[in-house]
Amino acid sequence: MEIVSRENVQKKIQEWQVSRREAEIRLLQDGAVPERYLRNLGTLGIEGQIKLLQSTVGIVGAGGLGGTIIELLSRLGIGKLVCIDGDVFAEHNLNRQLLSRENNLGQSKVAAAQSRVKEINKAVEVQGCEEFLTKGNARELLKDCQVVVDALDNLTDRFLLEKTTKQLGIPLVHGAIAGFTGQVTTIFPEDKGLELIYRKEDQKGIEQELGNPATTPALAAAWEVQEVVKIITGKGSLLRNKIFYFDAEIGVTEVFALV
Repeated sequence: MEIVSRENVQKKIQEWQVSRREAEIRLLQDGAVPERYLRNLGTLGIEGQIKLLQSTVGIVGAGGLGGTIIELLSRLGIGKLVCIDGDVFAEHNLNRQLLSRENNLGQSKVAAAQSRVKEINKAVEVQGCEEFLTKGNARELLKDCQVVVDALDNLTDRFLLEKTTKQLGIPLVHGAIAGFTGQVTTIFPEDKGLELIYRKEDQKGIEQELGNPATTPALAAAWEVQEVVKIITGKGSLLRNKIFYFDAEIGVTEVFALV
């Protein structure tokens, strides 16, 4: 197996007159591995890495959950990210939102995501949507995604997102956090999904009441990203019709069947 440095990938880009992502895919197809993905191979393999680079993933929300999800998906080498969020950073985001900094308060969260991804992995394309998800734009924004990740903070938008992904035939990875607790599940279009978890669409979440230390969104986001990887590569067992729950305060994790 040949290991290809970043400099040699750049040479191939110039030689082949292609994008960085296309150059990396071609190299992998030839059995040559860009060095940045070397530590992915033991679990994902070359075929798995190619599938990641060829994929498009939507992330709805670029805050506590979304910022970490965007960071991890970029490092893994997801080919295209569709990042959707109409919000800007405020000072109260600094305790947990990975993309927020003291010098970018007031900046669009999506703009920060685009800038961060460029710093991490130039092979990853980011389609930034500086708007909130609505009934009017949801289908158009998500139509090209193979997987969508729920990084939202309210139930009304979560149910809209689930309805849209079901209409489009796209699997949805749902995550939610509050205090030291969090949960993750994967919902395919034919699954009941959120109706088995929440009683009412207008029910308010408790995240704002309980708050979130930095560790909680990081834990939930990592599990959400792992579900995305499993969906795309076909490796592993999904949290489908099951929900993963953790309480970091008392050190408990459980997986429950959703029936």
